Amino acid sequence: MKILLLPLDERPCNYLFPQMIGQSSNKVELLVPGKSILGDKKRPADTTMIAGFLRENLDGCTNLIISIDTLVYGGLIPSRLHYLTMQEAFSRLEVLKELKALDKDIKIYAFNCIMRTPQYDSSDEEPDYYAEYGFALFRRKYLLDYQERHGLNETEAAELSAISIPDEVIKDYETRRDFNTEINLEVIKYLERGIIDFLVFPQDDSSPYGYTALSQKRVIDAVKKAVLDFKVMIYPGADEVALSLLARAYNEFYDLEPSFYPYYASILGPTIVPLFEDRPMYESLKSHLRACRAKLALSPDKADFILAINSPGKAVQDTYDEEFDISYSSYRNLIDFCYQIRDFLNEGRKVALCDSAFCNGGDFQLIRYLDELNVLDKLCSYAGWNTNCNTLGTTLAQACFGANLPNLLYRIIEDVCYQADVRHDIINNDLEGLGLEDDDVSAKLAEVELLIKEKLAVSYSALNISRKHPVVIEEVYLPWGRMFEVGMELG
Repeated sequence: MKILLLPLDERPCNYLFPQMIGQSSNKVELLVPGKSILGDKKRPADTTMIAGFLRENLDGCTNLIISIDTLVYGGLIPSRLHYLTMQEAFSRLEVLKELKALDKDIKIYAFNCIMRTPQYDSSDEEPDYYAEYGFALFRRKYLLDYQERHGLNETEAAELSAISIPDEVIKDYETRRDFNTEINLEVIKYLERGIIDFLVFPQDDSSPYGYTALSQKRVIDAVKKAVLDFKVMIYPGADEVALSLLARAYNEFYDLEPSFYPYYASILGPTIVPLFEDRPMYESLKSHLRACRAKLALSPDKADFILAINSPGKAVQDTYDEEFDISYSSYRNLIDFCYQIRDFLNEGRKVALCDSAFCNGGDFQLIRYLDELNVLDKLCSYAGWNTNCNTLGTTLAQACFGANLPNLLYRIIEDVCYQADVRHDIINNDLEGLGLEDDDVSAKLAEVELLIKEKLAVSYSALNISRKHPVVIEEVYLPWGRMFEVGMELG
């Protein structure tokens, strides 16, 4: 099968990870545009050249996986910053009609983000005013929505009345949100007409109340009105969706529907609502499985895969947090979880490990335990990066494509050695001396990248698996000139 992918942006998670997973099978040929026509953070991709790339490479493809945000706005970040007219946006969508007309049998899987509402003050990925009013914008609408649905107590009402945001800021932000929601609704019409075959609306940085929840409701209402419930998925996530749709295309083409039995590290795990998400972990799991054309198994014996989910004890914390809640130890038994993984593997079962105890990095203690039990390299899939749903979608997609040792080692080095170890080490001990902040190291980019490369080699070498599977870290790069995400080339 031959798949043409238009990614969400140029970062490794959206550009490199799909290629890594696609290369796990010799049954798949994956085409992606060159980085030269994609954007660079706030600089949008060349949408005219993208449309041309899709036309020129359509021949012989069985599937198109299309980021609507890239097709229309030129990328994820530009989708929040653009000054397009609705006519311009609609005209960019029309290339989908043209592609479907050229090949009526091709399957088009599309995804279009419901615009996020970050819960902090930063204009790094948002309009400039978000640096001053970001949290206030989020909190104001959160409280207004909560008030509408449940009412506010005296403390909440006082908090709402104290929030002060210039009218022009509110107007601009809400105009942008309304515009993007209108694109969401227009894309549903493409699904209704049969131009798009399957559609995902991921929610980046979602919350049960406020702007994102209200946008989600409008989208859900439109889907239900059009009776398209079986062709649309709406759930938390974003940067992993291309991987999920890649797995879906693979499973559908080869008529597969793999089953996964979820085994959680804690009794409360299935009920925990992770950071930056709006629903319990178990509910997100159902959506992510179906997006991949996979399903739940109700017992290990009926499963193709064991999905070991490293949930926290009571609540997800950030790897940036200086102290971790005692419930990480008292409300889960991590050693028992690791023993059970070992036993599943010793029984000959395929185990995929979704490491969601923390956001923004894997659980180093978990990896150390599995390393000590000498089973780390026996996993068929592992991920532990960014949010729970980013991790979940990545883990499932790799499992669907099959075990791949180089990809497994890459994930361990990035998600654990970098995100949970080296990144914090450099932020806490090196950046100040270099006169840098973690959100912008561009002034001494090469120096920081070399430092990361050296410290990653040390971090990985501390694991037993490094002696059994030595890895040369040939290159390290920071795609957006900040410490948050990293790209690597391993040898």
